[in-house]
This record gives sequence, C-alpha cells and structure tokens, in this order.
Amino acid sequence: MTQKHSEGTPQGQVFLLGIDAGGTHTDAVLLAQDQAGLAEDRAVSSGALDAADPAARLSRMDLPHKPLARMHLLAAAKVPTKHDDLPASVSEVLAALARALNESASSASSPTALSGGPELLGRVTRVTLGATLAVNALVQDKADAVALALSAGPGLDPRRFALGKHVCVVPGGLDHRGTEISPLDVSELENQAARWREEGIAAVACVGKFSPRNPVHEQKMAQAVTRGAETSGQNCRDVAFPDADVTLGHRLSGRLNFPRRIATAYFNAAVQRLHSSFLDAVENALAGAGVRAAVRLLKADGGAVPLSLSRREPVQSILSGPAASVMGVLALCPEAREGCALLLDMGGTTTDIALVVDGSPVVDRDGMVLQGRRTLVRALASVSIGVGGDSLLSVDGSGAEASVRVGPERQGPAMAFGGSLPTLLDALNALHSFPQSHEAGELAGNVSASLTGMEALARQCGLAPHDLAQMAVEDALEQINRAARNLVEGINAQPIYTLAGLRALQEAHPSRAWLVGGPAACIGPHLAAGLRMPVDCPPHTAVANAVGAALTLPTDSLEVYADTGSGHLRAPALDLTESIRRGFSLETLGERARQLLLQRLELAGADGATVEITEAESFATLDDNGFGNRDMRVACQAVPGLAGLVAQES
Repeated sequence: MTQKHSEGTPQGQVFLLGIDAGGTHTDAVLLAQDQAGLAEDRAVSSGALDAADPAARLSRMDLPHKPLARMHLLAAAKVPTKHDDLPASVSEVLAALARALNESASSASSPTALSGGPELLGRVTRVTLGATLAVNALVQDKADAVALALSAGPGLDPRRFALGKHVCVVPGGLDHRGTEISPLDVSELENQAARWREEGIAAVACVGKFSPRNPVHEQKMAQAVTRGAETSGQNCRDVAFPDADVTLGHRLSGRLNFPRRIATAYFNAAVQRLHSSFLDAVENALAGAGVRAAVRLLKADGGAVPLSLSRREPVQSILSGPAASVMGVLALCPEAREGCALLLDMGGTTTDIALVVDGSPVVDRDGMVLQGRRTLVRALASVSIGVGGDSLLSVDGSGAEASVRVGPERQGPAMAFGGSLPTLLDALNALHSFPQSHEAGELAGNVSASLTGMEALARQCGLAPHDLAQMAVEDALEQINRAARNLVEGINAQPIYTLAGLRALQEAHPSRAWLVGGPAACIGPHLAAGLRMPVDCPPHTAVANAVGAALTLPTDSLEVYADTGSGHLRAPALDLTESIRRGFSLETLGERARQLLLQRLELAGADGATVEITEAESFATLDDNGFGNRDMRVACQAVPGLAGLVAQES
C-alpha cells in the first residue's frame, strides 16, 4: 500500500520520517513541518520549570492546550513484515515510500512543489522508529539466555526473585544508604562466569540490592564476570561478556524495589544483543535509502529516545506498540484530546487497548509487566489481546452446540489476502456480503476467497455461513469489550496518573473510543455496538502508528540522590558521584538533576528538551553521633508529547 501526499506543499520545510515495524505490516510516513511552525513550537517548549514546586509543574504539559505545529502528511507506505528479517522490511517500506513520493511529484500541479522520493528522504531531519522485535523475541522464546549475578547482603536469598536457570549469588552487601556492611567476594562469580561462557550464555546482568545508592558492588561484579570469561581458555578478543555490555541494574532505574530491579535488568540483558543488531541493520537500511538524519526509538511510555541511549536500555522500548497508536491518534484527531476515551489498535495479530484522559495517556506507575513479572520501566497503562484481522477461527462442537473462538493463533494472512485458513477479517467480509445481512462495514481484499473459506468451515461444523461469521465477530467483540472493561477497572482501582506531568486524577470513565489499524474500517461499526459507545476511525488510520512515531518528542528520565551526612550526591544511571556541602537543599538537588538530564540528552543529540521534576522527597536522619542530616531524592523527566498535529486536508 502506498499513499500520495497532498499537492502544493511549501518549500523550506523540516521533514519527519516515522516507521512502525508491526507484527503484520511495516509502515512508513513522511511528514512536513514549516520552518516557521517549528520555530514557534521550540519557543513554546524551551521554558525552564521551577524545581522547587513539583505540584505546580505537574500541570505544565497539558497536551490539549499546548500550541503545536501544523504538519502535512506527504506520503505513506505499507509492506508485509518479514519476522525473520525486520531490516529487510524497513528497506522495502522505504523503497515503497520513495516510489509514492515519486508518483506524487510527477502528478503534482506545480512541478516545483515537490522533489522526487530519494531527494526528499535525503532531506529528512529526524527519524523515529517503533518495532516489535524485542517483544516478539520474548514471546517466541528467541531472546538470549541470561546469567544473573545477584548480591543482597545478609538476611535475604536473592534466588527467591531470580529468573532463568543461570544464577550466581555473590556474598557481600550494602545498607539502604549505600554503605558497605560486608565486602563483596567475587571469587566464585569468576569461576561461574567461565562456566557460563563454556555453556554459550550470551548475556549477563548484575544486580545488587541497594546499588542505586552506591553502584560499587555491581561494578565489581561486572569486572569479575569479564575476568572469568577471559580466563576460560578462550581468546581474549572473543570474550563473551565485555564489561561495557554487561547490564548493571543501577543504570536502568534508581528505585530500590529489588525484585523489580532484577526483572528489569534480566529482560534488558535478554534483548540487548538482538536490539543492537537490529538497530545496526536499520541504520544501514536508512543510509542505503539516503537518510542521514538522527534516529530515535519509541519507548513504552509514549516518548522517544536517541539510539545511543536506547542501545544501553533496550528494555525501555520492549512494549512500544500501544505508545505508537496512542500518539498517532492524538496527532490525527483534535477531538481525541478532550474528555476520556479508549484507544484501540487492531492489527493482524493483536488488539492493543489504552486510555486517554484530557488528551494525555494514562500511565502505569507500577511499571511494565513482562512474562508475569513487573519491572521498573514506566509504560502506558494498556492491555494487548490476541484478536486481530488475521486471527484464526476455531470451532468446538457442531450445529446448535457449536462455539466459535477468534485467536489468539495466527498463521499468516487472511484468505482475503492470500492465506489458507479463515480469519476474523474473512468473517467480517462474509458477514457484510451475505444477502440476508444488514450489517454495515467495509470489505477488504479478495472477498470471494473469504466467502469460499467461510463456507468450507461452515460445512465442517454444521453451521450456516452467515451464522458462523456472526458468531466469530461476536466472540471477537466480547474479547475486546472484556479486555477494555478490565483495563478501566484496573486503572480505577488505584490512583490514576497521566503522562502529562503525572497528574493524579480521580476516576476514568471513557465515553467514546478511537480505532486504528488495518481492519479498523471493517470492524468499526460492530465495535461501537460491542463497547456501547461511539467508535471513530481517524484519518490515515492504517498508518496511524507510523504517524505517532514520527511526531513523538524525545523523553528520558533521571533519579538523583543526596545524603548530607555522607556529603555525597549520586546519579546511579550516570555512574556519577559528587561531593556536596552539609546545607545542600532539595531545591538545589532538583536543579542539579535537571542539569544532568539536559546534558545527557544533549550528548545523545536530543537537545532543546524541557525537563520537569516529577518526584521530590526529603527525609530527616540521625547519624551515629546524633547529628541531624537530610536524605533526599529527586526524579525528573524530559516532558513527553507531540512535535505537531497533522493537518486535515480539504
């Protein structure tokens, strides 16, 4: 699928490229932003926030009220995703996008309105990528095996919280302030690292219980792992665990929840090699298409991160799918930025469901859940179910006793698009085609192939084809409705926080839904009845995720600690320790945290961000001599949001 741009777009623009490598299709869009609009947007976003008053800051980033630049969708392309070769999918979709741009240039009313595809791709200033590689690897058990080196000190067995089969508990520990209470003994870890290498283990994560307050033990464990691999009888150049590639828990989060820190580090290590290889291949594909712009990767929290940071923290982007669809809808539909609404993204394999309140996505403050383990990765509150356009139909029983189930299995495309077995999309085609049907909805692909498959399955289970199609669609709607209801109830069972400044709200009661994805036009009219609320599809619904990726602003976060008793400030994610004076204040710590995060973003090529304080805590403590001190913590983030809104062409 390719889509042409609107004619007569002006010269002197900034071009944004968005790519979404989904489970069924890989999409790409090219958006244009006027230079004047870009300057205005930067002026709005450049103001500094007061670090002394977190409550005042939390109302700053209200998406519905922030002036945003006007964007134009120049062209879009869609190709089937090759699960065994995602970089090839990226190359193909870029070639398709260039062809669409060429066609647009040749048909434009003004021959100077647009250049050809290759020239326009060469003028792209920013690329943002969303991908399912990491989550697919975890789901299909294709991620790397991970060895865990854990240290908790006396009184706690870290094996209670470990994952995988390869675990080494290292004696030694710190207290909650980062003071060593027992020295680290890494002799057995060195021996174990040699055995891990011989067993072919490709990834290691080191996690100490209180390492966010002092990273020294995690650093020593990483060094021991490297020494052990070097002495395993192999060539030093082939060491499996170079120190730079070992995942250290304190670099991923400053929070002290030990079980979640273990899970976060484990999953980061499991996908790191695949993640880096994929990014290398994507950068090569972009270079081959003439794109030289900086590349960012979408994160699970609705922001984007430069590749240099993403390579160190791939766990942040494992569940970026819902984020792409949410940001796409917000960019395409002004109406979606008002009130409370469900956002649904139905692809070929799954349906992702999220919630938006006053134009800002609801955040799961407890952290992303992977394979039943909660992590410390901030993510949008969402749910994903195995119901998509290509989800297989299965029938239990026959005749009046028959029951129909949609998904979660998928074995290629729907019969309407060349598949061999009937799917939900085929059921929708059939339901809209039978003479006795009064159901509304669009048709897709080869409708005759859908009818042939549905009629054959209906004969096998003793049902009329229309009844089979009706039962399949009803089952899909029930699964979606149940998942949406559970999501809203789960969100309302705890304080609600939106991505816009993490403002605490009361309750969420969605009154409408927005639907994107390939099958959206086919199932949309049915979904409105199933959810008992209006359901609308935004413009460019088939490529909404790529639009969301293109327009998502860069984000990052940082936690910084200060202990006036020890006289130290620590930023664990940066491996930074600084000396402070006894009178060091929470306000000063907040300003230093902002500076450090801005520096980190600038070094990664994402300068110009606005940083806000999201958490600020200060506790009075007494040292062993009875003197009063302050133990302080500040968390800050680059404000998330959109770079612009897509103009609706007349």
